Amino acid sequence: MRVLIIEDEIRLARNIKQVLTEELSYVVDISTDGEDGRHLALTNPYDLILLDLLLPKVDGLEILRTIRERGNSAPVLILTARGERQEIVRGLNLGSDDYMTKPFDMDELLARCRSLIRRSHGRPSSEIQVGSLHIDTRTHVVGVNGKKVVLPALEYRLLEYLAMRTGEIVSKTELMEHLYDFQSENFSNVIEVYISNLRRKLDPGPHYRLIHTIRGQGYLLGELPQ
Repeated sequence: MRVLIIEDEIRLARNIKQVLTEELSYVVDISTDGEDGRHLALTNPYDLILLDLLLPKVDGLEILRTIRERGNSAPVLILTARGERQEIVRGLNLGSDDYMTKPFDMDELLARCRSLIRRSHGRPSSEIQVGSLHIDTRTHVVGVNGKKVVLPALEYRLLEYLAMRTGEIVSKTELMEHLYDFQSENFSNVIEVYISNLRRKLDPGPHYRLIHTIRGQGYLLGELPQ
């Protein structure tokens, strides 16, 4: 999952990024002013946007208004200082999905981020079952036929994104956009490598039952459409 943090308190933004990366295996972009943040939100496919209200150049409510008018439906979690109750109400009316008041507990932030992303994919539970495959997106525990499978961070990140989109064809471009931030070096063949690794660990045998390649379109986790 890829997250955008638009927050001018640099230390706070970096702390949030570290927690999201280490605890949830998310990839995170940071913007410290509203103009740049608005541009990033409009030009990249984020799974979640964490949005401060008091920003230089363009304020958070204007960013929110603009991205919703442009049809961007990514979940937005407002980060706000105490005493900005009216701004919170305006933000909710403009299309934000949740808010947190600074200072906040990082564990609560993680829980809210997970919940917002799950809900955006129509998944109320943190557990996903696809055939013999079981994924707990809260603990990152993966199992096949009841046996635990340990995955490196990037392989888990790829699997979780496919699982959130179970039954849908997901293009290689989409996967690249949601697995990497701007600081990453990505190469065109890495997705194939990770898919191959996941099949070897989760779906061994001559006939793939979990992860399918749809020629010219992308990859699908789950049963092939009839």
